[in-house]
Order: sequence, then C-alpha cells, then structure tokens
Amino acid sequence: MADKVVIMLLTLSPDQPGTLGTPFFQAAVAAAMDLEVEIYFAARTTRLLIQGEAADLYPGSAHEKSVYDFMQDAHEAGAKFYACAAAMSEHGLNADNIIPEFDGARGGGAFIGEIVEDGVAVLTY
Repeated sequence: MADKVVIMLLTLSPDQPGTLGTPFFQAAVAAAMDLEVEIYFAARTTRLLIQGEAADLYPGSAHEKSVYDFMQDAHEAGAKFYACAAAMSEHGLNADNIIPEFDGARGGGAFIGEIVEDGVAVLTY
C-alpha cells in the first residue's frame, strides 16, 4: 500500500477552471488519510500559484468555492506545493506575487526521484 501520493499538474489549464477542483480535492482527501502528499505544478498550471489567479476561478457553476479555496484545503490538510523553476520564470512567478502556500521550486529530477520510490502512488492531471 502506498504511503505517499505525488500529483503532477501538467495538462490542466486556468482557461478550463471546471477541471481544477478535482486534483486539490483528491490531495486533501489523501492528506486526511495520513498520506504524504506532494503536488507539482508545471507548464501553465504554475499560474495558479500567482496571488489572485486561482481565487478568481471556480470549478463549478454555482461559484460556491474557488480553485484557491480547494488549494488551501489541500495545503491545510498537509499537501506540499512545488513548481518547476523554469515554468515559474516563463509564467511570471516571483517572490512578490506567489501565494503563501508555495513550498518551493523542484524540477523534473525531484519529481522523477519521488515517483520511482516504493510506496508512492502517482496521479497526473
């Protein structure tokens, strides 16, 4: 059985907010199950780490909970948020505009190193 879940956000896009709630909901559930959870933001998904960006996106038509609310739930449950440094640079993230939940820059080598370990389940979106 896995004791860690690693999530890669790669093909999601802020342009399609209806797809953005699920990974964070699943991360919160996994963390609540006492699993270690890491979420890696790559490509355009790094934009979700810019202050205000995810707060203005809603995965549901009722607009009850923003994508940022889902992100906060996951982080408060224990999920760690990492991003590719190159993608951060490409999409304008810096120390002045990044959300406080950001846990650090980690590249492809760190991601691959995590997912080849025993006891790790990998989800990609």
